[in-house]
Order: sequence, then structure tokens, then C-alpha cells
Amino acid sequence: MTSSDNCFTSFTASTETHNLPKKFTFPFFYKPHALAKLAAKELQTYLSLKEELNTEQAGKMFGVLVVQKEDSTIGYIAAFSGKIDDRNDYEKFVPPVFDMLIEDNFFNRGMKKITAINERVKELEQSESYNNYKNLNLSFKEQSNLEIEALRQVIVEERKSRKEKRSKAEKDLSSGLLEELNEKLVQESLNQKFHLKQTKIYWEEKIAKLELEFKPLITELENLKEERKNKSNALQEKLFEQYSFLNKAGKSKSLKSIFQNNLYERPPAGAGECAAPKLLQYAFKNKLKPIALAEFWWGQSPKSEIRKHKQYYPACYGKCKPILEHMLEGITLEDNPFLVNQAKGKSIKTIFEDDDIVVISKPDGLLSVPGINVQDSVFLRMKGKYPLATGPLIVHRLDMATSGIMVIAKSKMAHKRLQIQFIKRTVKKRYIALLDGLIKEESGIIDLPLRGDIDDRPRQLVCHKHGKYAKTEWTKINCTNKQTKVYFHPITGRTHQLRIHASHPLGLNAAIVGDELYGNPNTRLYLHAESIRFTHPTTNEKMSFTSDSEF
Repeated sequence: MTSSDNCFTSFTASTETHNLPKKFTFPFFYKPHALAKLAAKELQTYLSLKEELNTEQAGKMFGVLVVQKEDSTIGYIAAFSGKIDDRNDYEKFVPPVFDMLIEDNFFNRGMKKITAINERVKELEQSESYNNYKNLNLSFKEQSNLEIEALRQVIVEERKSRKEKRSKAEKDLSSGLLEELNEKLVQESLNQKFHLKQTKIYWEEKIAKLELEFKPLITELENLKEERKNKSNALQEKLFEQYSFLNKAGKSKSLKSIFQNNLYERPPAGAGECAAPKLLQYAFKNKLKPIALAEFWWGQSPKSEIRKHKQYYPACYGKCKPILEHMLEGITLEDNPFLVNQAKGKSIKTIFEDDDIVVISKPDGLLSVPGINVQDSVFLRMKGKYPLATGPLIVHRLDMATSGIMVIAKSKMAHKRLQIQFIKRTVKKRYIALLDGLIKEESGIIDLPLRGDIDDRPRQLVCHKHGKYAKTEWTKINCTNKQTKVYFHPITGRTHQLRIHASHPLGLNAAIVGDELYGNPNTRLYLHAESIRFTHPTTNEKMSFTSDSEF
């Protein structure tokens, strides 16, 4: 066991005015404790002085864990996620749960074998012989397709011609001559089908002969790829077993066993390499009592995610949640805010109502539809208020934290017709938002495609390769106190679209005030669906409604 003094850091500043928290940090949604913020500040000072750890260009997630020694001494330990410049052995930082970079360990030996296979595969695939095979195979298949398709077209045209001949002959020829003609036409059809069949056989045999000629090469490549796949899977399975995580009771669990009953079944890439599991592992191994946790981003934001320099972030769901649930077993945590109904005591305001629709203003904190932990929602409240309504009621949604206008359909027909308008994007919506920063431009268009972050739901990513088209028009209203109020006109309606487009560096680079996912927490998310325009589903009347924001 390594000594806890290797990574334990005493506070430089006095901690006498700070009381220890009664409960440990709930890692997936938290406000950093004063001691954790102090530890983070001291670590950031240290990072700014260490050139080899200065990741401001690339960006990296760092974490601090305030701990207490057995003699009641208070201090902190630090960690970073993943590696920095292919190193994970920097002074002051806790080691990884399993060090893949140790020279000549099983992982590196395994990777050397896989690398050797990769090099042989690359050598064969770049060889003149293999390229000749590929080019000939492609050429034969293209010629085959062209020739067969040309014959099919001839058969189609000839079939039409025979049909016309039969039709004309039925009028002009005697029964004997007609029968003779039909026999001739049937034989023509059979001959053409036979020709097509023989052409297919010819090309199949030619391609098969080519593959037989190059079979030794193809077989070697296939065997190498199969061997590479098997070795890679075996190495990955062994690696999962090496990542073993402790908890307060000293119970150890491997990465594989932690994830076996999880949605992923197999651990996602990088699981166990985040700062929080590293910190807790070191604390439990060295008899250090965890007191408070905080993780922050240091450096430039990545291109896809939204990460701000020095800003605190919760642990990720995909990689860390299953691990931390095991590691924190038996530790009393702060209350889970996801179990609390944020809309308790808040009411829905009705703006318009008739036999077909209801236009409402939703308060912030209220879900549009029931959640896993909290059932209270617009849907259930509307269902309770209109028990005779048919159909799904909810036509479109607002994020829980967003307030403002929603249209409710009382009937299936109204729902269907309104939904068509949303799909065709003929519904016009305007949001008002308060941004954390000063925007110089007066207006603009943001076009950044979005997709879900599979490792950290419900966060979204900007992804030009796999993301869905997302477009927002915006107009500045005013600037006050280093904040900017804007109108948002979403052209599309992607999850967290306005929040991402506001916060991302390629968007407005200014998060919506109170955005706990992409900005900084506040009393609420300052985003409000202010107005909507649509066509009434039964009267076809053009309708427009407004709901004033509280900010």
C-alpha cells in the first residue's frame, strides 16, 4: 500500500472557518462545498505554475477530494481524467486504478501483438497482389452488373413488343397462325431468360475463379483479422478485470461485474479513468475519509462538448454512475435533487381554451411528461383537469427548467393536425433568454448539428458527422450587468437546442443564466417560451399567443 502522504496535500489557506459537511457530495448534481472550492482554487494555482501540466490548449477535467486522515488532519487529494501527454504519473496526483502505461505489463504485451497483426494486415492490403485482386474483383462486378442490367432492360422491352404483337395478331391472324406465333414468342422469351441465366453463371464463375486464384492471400487476411478481433476482445476482458474498485467497507468490484447488469452490459471506453473514481479509490486504499468532492474543467473547451475553464461539473452518467454507486455504498450522501419535485406549489396558467385545444403557460421546474422519479407533469395535470379528453394531450414539450407557452390538444384529431404543423415547421415560436455574457452582434443564425452524449445523458453534443440538423435565429434585446437578453427563434426543435446554441463557442459562447448543464446554476433557468403562432386544428384560424416572462 502506498503512503497517503504521497498525494495528500495540506491546505495552504486556513480552514478554521469552514465546518465539515454532514453529508458527502451527491456527485451527479451538486454545489461545491466551501472546502472543495478552496481545494480546487489551490489546485488551479498549482496548475497555472506547472508548464508540463498546463492543459489550457487541450483542456482536461480535474478533480479534488477533501479527505480526513485517521488523526483527523484535513487536506485534499487531486486527480485528472485520462492521461496528460500519455502520462499518468505526475507528482501530486493520485495514480490510476490500473496503470496501462507500465512497461511490459500484460496490456502492453497484448497491444504489441495486436500492433504486429495490424502491421501485417496493412502490409498485405497495400501489396501489389492484393490491389490487383481488388481492382479485378471490382471491375468484374461492375461489368457483371452492367451486362445483366442491360439484358434485363432488353427483356422488358422485348416483353412489351411481344405483347403488342399478340394483341395485333389476335385481331388479324387466323387461329392456326396465331397459335404458331404464340409458340414462337414463348420460345423467344425462354431464350432470353436462358441467356440472362447463362450470363449470371458466367460472371459468378469468373469471380469465383478470381477468388480461387487469390485464395491464399484472402484467407491469410481473413485469419489475421479474426485473430486480431479475438485477441482484442480477450485483452479487453482481462483489462476489465484489472480495474477493481473499492468502497467504504473494503469490498472490491471489477469493472466487468459493475457493468454486467447495466444498460451498457460492457463498460464504455474510458470507464474508470475519470477523476472521481480515481480519487475515491486512492482514499479507500489509504484509509482517508472522503469529505467533499468537486470536479472542474481546466483549459480550452473541446469542439463537441461544452466545457468552460474553471467551471465545476458533475460526474458523468454513462461512465461513472455505476462505478460511483458501488464506491459510495454505505456513505451518507446529500439529497438527490432528481427525486424532488421542483414544481411543487407552482401552477399552470391557462391562456386560451376551447373545445379542441388549451394554450397554457408552464412554470419552470415542471416536467412536460412524467419522469422516472417525479411523476408530476403537464400531462398528468391536464389529464386530471380534462378527464374526457381523448388522444395524447401533449403535442410538443418544453424542458423541465424552461417556462412558457405550450399547446395542449383535447382530441385525437386536434392532436394529429397540430402535430403535422410542428413536423412541417409551420408553427412559429419565440423564446426570451438571459445570457451570461455580453453579445456584440445584434442578430444572427446559429447552425450547429446536435446529438445525445451517450456517456453523459441528458447532455447533448455538437456533432457534424452524426448530429441532427439544428438551426436557431436570434436577436439581441439589450445588455445590462454583463448579461444579454435575446430573442430565440428556433427553426428546428432539438433537445437542448437553445441551451447548446447559446453556450457553445461556435454559437453565442454565452450560456443561458441558470443553465446547470452548460453554464452555471442560479435560482432558475432564464429561458421562457414567450410566444407561439399556429393554425387552429379545426377552424383553420391563424392564432397567436404571448406569455410574459418573469425576467
